[in-house]
Amino acid sequence: MEARAILRHARIAPRKVQIVLDLIRNKPTDVAMAILKNTPKAACEPLEKLLKSAIANAENNHNMDKNNLYVAECFVSPGPTMKRIRPRAQGRAFRVLKRSSHITLVVKEHE
Repeated sequence: MEARAILRHARIAPRKVQIVLDLIRNKPTDVAMAILKNTPKAACEPLEKLLKSAIANAENNHNMDKNNLYVAECFVSPGPTMKRIRPRAQGRAFRVLKRSSHITLVVKEHE
């Protein structure tokens, strides 16, 4: 049995999220929450919210015990990229890519 939470169109680049996801993969949820609270990365704030959501889904929708949960899977895939223009010297324009992410977090119960 598993419970999942998905965050779509998060306005942060996938490679920045991946660094933090590697820290919490296969950890118990309380340890993962502590890691997210104490890591100074921009991705921690939305991931903390997402983890709380996954725990709540497990508790309310699947009747799991929240003390036995762990982060079974977590992955990020690129979302749509917004293209913006940055003015440069001599009338040129440089393209700025504002990347977004789709983040999925799956929690399971220890057997």
